[in-house]
Amino acid sequence: MELSISSLAKKYNVLGVQVKAALKSLDLFDDSEVLDIDSDVLELLEESIKEIKKNNTVELTPDATPRDIAQALDVSQSEIQKLLITKYKVMATLTTSLKQSVIEKIFSEYGYNIVWEQPKPLNVKPVKKNPKSPSVKQIRPPIVTVMGHVDHGKTSLLDYIRKSDIAAGEHGGITQHIGAYQVHIPEGVITFLDTPGHEAFTAMRARGARVTDIAILVVSADDGIMPQTIEAIHHAQSAEVPIIVAVNKIDKPGANPEKVLAQLTEHGLVPEAYGGQTITCNVSAKTGQGIPELLEMICIQAEVLQLEAEPKGEFQGIVIESKLDKGRGPVATVIVENGTIKRGDVLAVGAAYGKVKAMLDYYGDSIKDAVPSTPVEILGFSSVPVAGELVYRYKSEKKARDIAEKHGQAVSDKMQKKGSRKLHLRDLKEQIATQGLKELKLIVKADVHGSLEAVNGLLDKIDNDEVIVKVIHSGVGSILESDVLLSSASDAICVGFNTRTEPGARSQAEKLNVEIRHYRIIYELIEDIHAAVKGMLAPKYEERHLGILEVRAVFDLSRHGMVAGCYVQSGKVNRDSLVRVKRKKELVFTGKVASLKHLKNDVKEMSIGQECGVQIVDYVGYQDGDILEIYEMIQIN
Repeated sequence: MELSISSLAKKYNVLGVQVKAALKSLDLFDDSEVLDIDSDVLELLEESIKEIKKNNTVELTPDATPRDIAQALDVSQSEIQKLLITKYKVMATLTTSLKQSVIEKIFSEYGYNIVWEQPKPLNVKPVKKNPKSPSVKQIRPPIVTVMGHVDHGKTSLLDYIRKSDIAAGEHGGITQHIGAYQVHIPEGVITFLDTPGHEAFTAMRARGARVTDIAILVVSADDGIMPQTIEAIHHAQSAEVPIIVAVNKIDKPGANPEKVLAQLTEHGLVPEAYGGQTITCNVSAKTGQGIPELLEMICIQAEVLQLEAEPKGEFQGIVIESKLDKGRGPVATVIVENGTIKRGDVLAVGAAYGKVKAMLDYYGDSIKDAVPSTPVEILGFSSVPVAGELVYRYKSEKKARDIAEKHGQAVSDKMQKKGSRKLHLRDLKEQIATQGLKELKLIVKADVHGSLEAVNGLLDKIDNDEVIVKVIHSGVGSILESDVLLSSASDAICVGFNTRTEPGARSQAEKLNVEIRHYRIIYELIEDIHAAVKGMLAPKYEERHLGILEVRAVFDLSRHGMVAGCYVQSGKVNRDSLVRVKRKKELVFTGKVASLKHLKNDVKEMSIGQECGVQIVDYVGYQDGDILEIYEMIQIN
């Protein structure tokens, strides 16, 4: 006899989806609404339906939409959307995939329990049968990093965007669990990196990866372009990432968006309003004005970029954060670039390897798999992976371990034999010959704008057939950590003219083996760069930092003169070391240590944590709180 799904549902007082589940259990369902069923099969079907009805269960796919739910419950679509908005604070279109927890709550409202339909596991056997069948590329969400000057509203903007997430309501608020998250809006899904913008463009780019698709540059409408704004522009331009400018704080009385647009043109960003191609949006992170348009522009830019990935293709991801958790061991936050990662997969990243024991999404919820552009926290690595390293999947843990161990050994051997491969002026000729180097990239910092313009102008005139001198970033002030990070990522050299290097930047440079050179005479700087380009740079003296001392007392010993009672904050101080006296970050005096005492005894060296008396040649103006920067000049071979 021929029976329809709806007639069977009415006959047994169940939902159509429950009838389909019963048919599936008997291998009878083939997507047709009318079935030819004999009496014997009908008895089996009746028993199956009774069992389902007894448990009051409904089988549904995990990515169900409001339309699927309405159809399964046999209610109007508007009724489901009304329930989502009024009770669960979820704004969703009819085709938006909902979180499983929300779907379960909706069915609970109607008295049903959910049994999730298990997705069919990926199987490599069909590929072996037909190796010519290509993997299917699909559109993936864009990965976005927000950058800009401090206090221009980056955090406020991100907070407002998170509140606009139509899937956030099911968690009773927004709890960011890892350094990346996704926002679901009617136009689509956007993945935001919540790591500091410069990190996103440096450590990752230094390893040949471009994890960010779009950069959002936040500029305050009342302050305009500031030093960190310029740095952010250079980072994004160096990584060749499209920039969307969010002109923030337009609600403030002193806001002047037109001034910002004019300033942007000075840094190679010509707004669309001026006939250029840089997208700009006037927004207010405080009132929300313009933010929907900003999100829409991100989606439009993503469409232009045609971002694609193969969910069923070869897996590749990138580590954006990593740490050692006392309770959970090594933990890595990974962005999936291609393929799909699942619990139980065997991964290797650099010298770390392991089986995925658990995966958490940005809310901290456990998930079974993650598709391209999804941020996920992974537990199970043998050691803490390095941020910026690529992640690969292997068939066996033995294979992953072998790959990781070989990688670790190769890195160790390279460090022992050759050291870092970072660029140094003295090795420029050799690197031109062996690596085909075409550009000498510089980051230039100077004491004042006039000096900076003079240095940049002279550098532009250096001409050579083999190497192009390119200043990728310049600014006024000390050499900062951000300058060192950009140098590391871009294989550039930091050059300072009449300025200094911040202690944090100095230690970062030593760690990353970034070369920093200081000059006080402009023509020495130009001659060194010119000679380096021609491969004729002669060995010279270079400054090496030794330690930092703080003056805590000043003694007048009459016969011996003025002595500074000091505490060694870091490093060490040697007798005859060179020294700079700093007062409130201003340079007061440069000279040489004349004597070094511990109590009443002359000593050759004092190290961190010790107290000592210091006298400087031809200097007596010590004050409490002065900082003594200890250094030496070493000859470069």
